[in-house]
Amino acid sequence: MDSSRDTVIEWAIRLQSIAQNGLAYCSNKYDRQRYEELRNLAAEMMAEKSSVSLQKVKDLFCCEKGYQTPKIDTRAAIVKNQRILLVEQDGKWSLPGGWAEVNLSVAENCLKENKEETGLDTVVDKVVALQEYNLHNQPPLSPFGICKIFFLCHAIAGQFHQNIETQGYDYFSFDQVSRLNLNTRRSTLEQINMCFAAAKDPYWSTKWD
Repeated sequence: MDSSRDTVIEWAIRLQSIAQNGLAYCSNKYDRQRYEELRNLAAEMMAEKSSVSLQKVKDLFCCEKGYQTPKIDTRAAIVKNQRILLVEQDGKWSLPGGWAEVNLSVAENCLKENKEETGLDTVVDKVVALQEYNLHNQPPLSPFGICKIFFLCHAIAGQFHQNIETQGYDYFSFDQVSRLNLNTRRSTLEQINMCFAAAKDPYWSTKWD
């Protein structure tokens, strides 16, 4: 196990998953009560080991219904002239992207997020990688798990317009990226470097965890 990850948080996430799956399938009222208690205990463990309030953790842990499955996050690597496009949000930079919408394919979601955050019309060229958030991004506070899908894209038209999600965008070389204040919940330096590598390699094979 990665030494940078907290074992108690790992346990809390696993307990929450077991509790939610139990609530999804059990019909006995006493078992449901036990699973509710187990989920509350998992929330208390997470709150104790993080800087997040117990109420916020419970909002994350206790609002999901049905079988526990990961959420999908799409990220776009738009590379031009050996520079990669990053968007700025509250003083931090990241690859454009966001949660997948239920009525869109993952590729369609990537294009939608690109348009919303950058104003650019883009085309998806290939899948760079599928990664488990808790293995690569910090902090690993996610009771439901997150699958991050990185797409290599190119822009065909459009320009930036003021929006509620980003303050702007720019293209950066890798050396410039390494000096930026990155939002590592959205994309890390290692993930951006991976996207640079994919853009340079015409025979790139999709990576996955």
